[in-house]
Amino acid sequence: MLSLLSSLLSIDSTNPDLVPGGVGEAAVAQCIVEWAHTVGLEATVQQVVPGRPNVVITARGSGGGRSLMFNGHTDVVDSSGMTAPFSPRIENGRMYGRGAYDMKGGLTAALIAAQRAKSLSLRGDVHVSCVVDEEVASIGSQAVVREMERWPADVVVVVEPTDEELVVAHKGFVWLEVETRGRAAHGSRPDLGVDAIAKMGWVLSGIGHLDRRLRAHPSHKHLGSGSVHASLISGGQEMSSYPAKCRLQVERRTVPGEDVALAQNELHALFATAAHDDPDFHAELRVVLHRAPFEVAEDADLVRALQRLAPAHLGHPLTLAGAAYWADSALFQSAGIPTVLLGPRGAGAHADVEWVDLDSVSRCCDLYTALATEMCG
Repeated sequence: MLSLLSSLLSIDSTNPDLVPGGVGEAAVAQCIVEWAHTVGLEATVQQVVPGRPNVVITARGSGGGRSLMFNGHTDVVDSSGMTAPFSPRIENGRMYGRGAYDMKGGLTAALIAAQRAKSLSLRGDVHVSCVVDEEVASIGSQAVVREMERWPADVVVVVEPTDEELVVAHKGFVWLEVETRGRAAHGSRPDLGVDAIAKMGWVLSGIGHLDRRLRAHPSHKHLGSGSVHASLISGGQEMSSYPAKCRLQVERRTVPGEDVALAQNELHALFATAAHDDPDFHAELRVVLHRAPFEVAEDADLVRALQRLAPAHLGHPLTLAGAAYWADSALFQSAGIPTVLLGPRGAGAHADVEWVDLDSVSRCCDLYTALATEMCG
């Protein structure tokens, strides 16, 4: 386990769509393929886009059993603020390095569990989908879901670092772009100009009120409420002119029961209020990207199996939890495959100091192996 994790952490797999100049996931994918061949596992390479391959590792069963997929991403975020990000080191039972916690620790646990499963003579298959681009647009897991007939799975465990909690729900998001329109004119001619940036003030004020209303009424027991905030704003031509346009990018975080249509309707309602009070207010709305929230039934067989197995392998009962972030789990659940998130303890996701607890990686590996035995045996 230590050797594999160290090898994965030694390879820069920075997401090029997140960090200009990022090298991508090809080298770490090749490392996983070579490791799989060494230990006798099948490895299938799926080119998602040129130079950015998924790898699906399979411990083939004898037939007739249920199949299980573990899913983890191989891309990592920016490491420019770190000292020696791809020179992993062990200190006080922790392994440090970019991606140790998010999420090559969990991915290592899943790969070793698949290696163990091969020796257990199970009936069902155990797959590990090692995917690209989770940190941006999840094109890797989307590609796996589109071709699930190649790797049929009855259940999926996404091995994001959950600190040994069982995540059964997480938030979704909607990215929106608002453009207010004014009228360009010389700054000395207020009789001719209309200030598009000032008109955006109606939207900014409304978003603040909407966010307070949302957070005052939590509707989900694990996730609380949705939220909304202004992310980026730009506009204007030069100091001496009235701006003709102003553009605002907005993020709406959603909980189960909320969707992209609701987010659009909320902003259209803000526009209507502004237009009622200001006849010169004009705005357009565009959806940039959206991802649905995730939730799995708490009485699902997968959830119950993990709750039953956890005390013997983790040393504690599993706490059911929600996650504020979005993850690839929503893609598998939306495809009709019961899915959960469960991964090791650690800290420093997207931070300048990142580490994973090695005992926790080992415990998760034991639990994944026990789950494979029960689900696929």
